[in-house]
Amino acid sequence: MARIIDVAAYILKQRSTMTTMKLQKLTYYSQALYLSLYETPLFDENFEAWKNGPVAPELFNRHRGMFLIHDGELAGEPDITRLNGVEKTTIERICKYLGDLTGNELSERIHMENPWKDARKGLSPYDSCNIVIPKQDICEYYKVNKIIV
Repeated sequence: MARIIDVAAYILKQRSTMTTMKLQKLTYYSQALYLSLYETPLFDENFEAWKNGPVAPELFNRHRGMFLIHDGELAGEPDITRLNGVEKTTIERICKYLGDLTGNELSERIHMENPWKDARKGLSPYDSCNIVIPKQDICEYYKVNKIIV
């Protein structure tokens, strides 16, 4: 199975330089699309419902302190050869459909979607939080509320 850093590296290969916020959100949407189509995760790592949208701590730790990230700068040893054709196609679809949006625009979009909102229920917009957004919630929501129409 692919790891989140493999998916993030493939996104960077497709789209080149971007903010780390945008990378987190495109990685989240890649997972969401894959879950909604195949009912199995693209990668095992979880997203937490941070105030600016979903963040995967494992990915965050690999770009901590960076605002922009370029292809080839992701810490660790990402390996895009772990991705099969269907996985690459899913990621490419997300990059094509959402890749022109900024990290802030993606964050605003996610703030209106139930998986993130439900995980943050009872918190103010300014509260920090490390509550995991359940993959099952992501799968069920995006099956009905299509990311790509």
